[in-house]
Amino acid sequence: MGDVLAGIHATWEFDTDSVLIRFERGIRTPKLFQSLRERRIPHAALSSVTLTPGKRGTVVLHAVPRPGADPLLEAAAGQLKDGSDPYRLVLPAERETLAEYYADELRALLGPDATEPAERFLVAAPEAPMHFKAYDGRASFDGNRISFRWFWTGASTAKWKAGDQTFPVSELSGVEWRSPEAFDGYLRLVPQGAGSTDAGAGTGLSPVTGNGAAVLRTDTAPPGPQPPAPRPTQADQDPAAVIFGLGYGPVHESLPFAAAVLESVRRKQSMPVAVPASAMRRDPADIAERIRHLGELHQAGLVTDDEFSAKKAQLLAEL
Repeated sequence: MGDVLAGIHATWEFDTDSVLIRFERGIRTPKLFQSLRERRIPHAALSSVTLTPGKRGTVVLHAVPRPGADPLLEAAAGQLKDGSDPYRLVLPAERETLAEYYADELRALLGPDATEPAERFLVAAPEAPMHFKAYDGRASFDGNRISFRWFWTGASTAKWKAGDQTFPVSELSGVEWRSPEAFDGYLRLVPQGAGSTDAGAGTGLSPVTGNGAAVLRTDTAPPGPQPPAPRPTQADQDPAAVIFGLGYGPVHESLPFAAAVLESVRRKQSMPVAVPASAMRRDPADIAERIRHLGELHQAGLVTDDEFSAKKAQLLAEL
């Protein structure tokens, strides 16, 4: 489309394959918008587009993202207030006709799988390096490692005993973020194999909420019983978490941080793992024994001719 629609706090530029959202800078602009600066949203990342009446003579153009498409909203897990939703463009009511035109144009560009969850992140996460001050420590992320450095004025005795912490992204399975605008906000890292502290937490990309906390897991549990590692229930006792307080860990600092970590965890887990050729080859003696056993089952009539031929060829291919 190549057109521009200017609203309150943001401007949307419509390209052939995406919408570029540029956020305004100013005292009245939400701090999260100022922190994000601009975001490019591919049409493939959107599920629907709505236009509704707003407050005090305004209308709201809302591009609704697909679940799993944006690491920022996945980390937020529904905790963002409407005024801080980066997908809402507030416009004066006199621009309603123009806004409806662009809403129709966007709807026509949505793909056939728009209503389905995205299989991967389609919107770029905020870029590292990043850091912010929490109530009990300083959190830093360089793209590969997250570090927590405790403050003696805020950190609990348990965290002081554990010492400063560093977590490689490759050893994490997810992130929990509870908005500092709620009671007891925090950012907690979930190591691989560790059980979530929130009841009902599962695997996959769907957020699971417990007492208001967003739990995002991106790993798949291995088969068989896997007892979760014991974790402190309270975030202020967990060395894998930092807690928020008044003026510490605000949304515009901690949420982009959580989104960047989540995207990096997901990307690391999707990287193919090289398997040595020697590990792919089976012991010839073991293959021969399995073929012999397969032949016995075939002679006993427990395996059909086709099953015998197919399985034998599969075993021989492992040599």
